[in-house]
Amino acid sequence: MRHRRVKNEEERLAEHRKYLIEDPRAMKGKWHSVFGNGNRIFAEFGCGKGKFIMTLAERNPDRNYIAVEGKGSIILRALEKATQEGKSNIVFVKEYIRDVNEYFAEDELSGIYLNFSDPWPKDRHAKRRLTHGKYLDGYRKILKAGCCVEFKTDNGDLFAFAVTNLKTAA
Repeated sequence: MRHRRVKNEEERLAEHRKYLIEDPRAMKGKWHSVFGNGNRIFAEFGCGKGKFIMTLAERNPDRNYIAVEGKGSIILRALEKATQEGKSNIVFVKEYIRDVNEYFAEDELSGIYLNFSDPWPKDRHAKRRLTHGKYLDGYRKILKAGCCVEFKTDNGDLFAFAVTNLKTAA
């Protein structure tokens, strides 16, 4: 799906500073300070417009959420909704994360959600898939023991790729 450019995108994003983490790499190991509590932290990589993660934040006020999306015009919708609803247990990161270990410390997260990620269908782009071995190794480090990655897709090829990588990463 093609996403249209948003007029005054940067200014509109700036209106939601309360929810938008400006320097997420600086938060590595300090994410609890963002929320001001010791609740467990979960992250969704590729949150899109934020419907899934916003629903989780509403249903689980005793959990903290970090929603990551690289495209400003898309994450803007989630930021507007969070501001409107006044959520205190969710923040957003507008970046494409290539290495999760640059953003999160060891054992910092209690769960990761990957919902309908971009399948990057060409073989030469396999390294960009969020279920590639390099990402899975990173998730293993930043997740607390016994915690997991929840992965959903409707793309058969991406699912097969994920299963293969999960087997070799185990």
